[in-house]
Amino acid sequence: MTNPSRPSTTLVPALTLALAAILLSASPTLRAEDIRLKPPKDLNGYFPFQPPTSLSDWEPRKEEVRRRILVSQGLWPMPTKTPLHAVLHGRIERENYAVEKVYFESAPGFFVTGNLYRPLHPVGKVPGVLFAHGHWKDARLALDDPDRLRRDIASGGERFENGGRSQFQSLCVQLARMGCVVWQWDMLSDSDSLQIPREVVHTFAKQRPEMNTPENWGLFSPQAESHLQSIMGLQTWNAVRSLDFLLSLPEVDPARTAITGASGGGTQTMLLAAIDDRIQLSFPCVMVSTAMQGGCTCENASLLRIGTGNVEFAALFAPKPQGMNTANDWTKEMSTKGFPDLQNLYALHGAKDRVMLLRGEHFPHNYNAVTRSAFFTFLNKHFRLGLPSPVVERDYEPLSSTQLSVWDAQHPAPTARGPEFERTLLRWFTEDTRQQLQSDIQTGRTGPLRKGVETVLGRSYAQAGDVQWTLGDKHDRGSHLEMTGTLTNSTHHEELRTTWLYPKQWNGRVVLWLDDRGRAALPNPEAAKILASGTAVLGVDLLLQGGEPVTQTPVVSNPREFAGFTHGYNHALFAQRTHDVLSIVRFLHHAKVGSHPSPTSVRLAAFGPQTGPIALAARALCGDAIERAAIDTHGFRFGRVADYRDPMFLPGGAKYLDVPGLIRLNAPHPLWLRGEEPQPTTPATNWLLQ
Repeated sequence: MTNPSRPSTTLVPALTLALAAILLSASPTLRAEDIRLKPPKDLNGYFPFQPPTSLSDWEPRKEEVRRRILVSQGLWPMPTKTPLHAVLHGRIERENYAVEKVYFESAPGFFVTGNLYRPLHPVGKVPGVLFAHGHWKDARLALDDPDRLRRDIASGGERFENGGRSQFQSLCVQLARMGCVVWQWDMLSDSDSLQIPREVVHTFAKQRPEMNTPENWGLFSPQAESHLQSIMGLQTWNAVRSLDFLLSLPEVDPARTAITGASGGGTQTMLLAAIDDRIQLSFPCVMVSTAMQGGCTCENASLLRIGTGNVEFAALFAPKPQGMNTANDWTKEMSTKGFPDLQNLYALHGAKDRVMLLRGEHFPHNYNAVTRSAFFTFLNKHFRLGLPSPVVERDYEPLSSTQLSVWDAQHPAPTARGPEFERTLLRWFTEDTRQQLQSDIQTGRTGPLRKGVETVLGRSYAQAGDVQWTLGDKHDRGSHLEMTGTLTNSTHHEELRTTWLYPKQWNGRVVLWLDDRGRAALPNPEAAKILASGTAVLGVDLLLQGGEPVTQTPVVSNPREFAGFTHGYNHALFAQRTHDVLSIVRFLHHAKVGSHPSPTSVRLAAFGPQTGPIALAARALCGDAIERAAIDTHGFRFGRVADYRDPMFLPGGAKYLDVPGLIRLNAPHPLWLRGEEPQPTTPATNWLLQ
């Protein structure tokens, strides 16, 4: 870009008065509390949904939240869809329906297992239903304990001593009898899903040093988190590929596709319905709530619920038909907290009758016969099946685990499993993303890269917020004034302590000087040279700077060593410090007082091992709002951070080509860069003053 010319001497007094007016306009006040200093939010927090006042307001928010889900699940960009190589075998025919055993590859060598239920005599194109299950061990294969079943029958939750032994088979059989094709698949480590063990999928507790390596890492490692690879993301990917499989069946009507599931299956239902437009009806059970958001490692992922939650995820499906239920669990207040907001959103679409809530607080956490009947009836209505309403199950003879299991002598289970399989699988996803992003850059497309980085960092420059400055102290240093004060971001409830070095003969330029020591690094010889040129220098304490250096960041009280329990609900410190830079730049460009102009040029300097990469990230977001930047990265890479409590840890930091990706997003704006090849030859201060 062309640099603005230096103001003439006749303008200097006006500019001097302008900056003085900016800095002196506010009287000293008490510091506001920075919301980020509170304990981090966790999965047991409160997650309300504020419905929009208009659909025009909703559409950008909907796009933002949908992208957050995709990014958090490692699905931005969407991984390459390789051939499924689906195998169907072992068909068993019963009255009006048939059951088949199925397995396919959602990614090369990564198997999804389950059962396919079909009507025996389908007429034309028929509805297709996906059934995701939650935390019922060996859900698809197991039959219920007789004593528990009797209690369920006595409470009204189940109807049959025979068919009631499996809520999973019950739902599939009834849907097939209604003329639907049903695909029920295993969540990871359950039933026939054998490649990643339960100890990793659902009960992971301690970091595994042998899986925490810069190359060939495993799940839950800082490297996996930096590439947005998680159990939840793998399960969401399996749901996407399950829909691919269902729609590959010639008898399935793509205009009538549905998904349902309870508990963890309700979480899977919400997410797939939110991100995949091919789903036409959704029925997430005992999971849509403003309270607990999902307690398992398979229901949490870094970045997922920052500033959002399950009710808003369900809202993304509007105005398509959607049902849900309550039970005597974390959903019990949904009728007054959350559901009215969903109704208001559906009403904006003119579709209030397309969202329903089944009240069931007298039942425990469930997908019982009463809830299943509500789903059948809802599906019957919106897919126009023409059955008498309400739809009630009929009894049937459940199949045994042997009859349902997909693996046998002719179809042996995969031998690729355990830690080495984890490494191989994650390596495939890593390379696939890298190739896609590199290909985009080579063809001039940076949209997926830029939007991915914006989501990882959690804020765009346009979202920086409203920022004001409050004067603290002022000292006359002869050739310049030294002023301390506080920048307050009222939009995001954040604040920063700042120090201005302000020349009495100001040329209209400001250099934002970032240092690992914060504003205590001012003055210094380089800053003095900048100041002598007539350029103002602004130092700042980024979040948690100004005291003892931070060596480990706060995490939630959950004892399990999983980054997603903290960073699924809270921005990483690296991202928060990047937000601070956005706030400062935003202030500098909008710090107008009366008729006086804001600075003519904002420039950025950062040479510390921590602040260099932060400055690079902020500049990637700010674009030409920062005219020039001089940065030393010290060769830092997010993919080499070995502790998720490290101040430089950033979920998704390596996913989007790591630091080289941020460098790419700084283009075409002037950038002096040290720590990368080639090294600059011009001194940084000289370059900044050009």
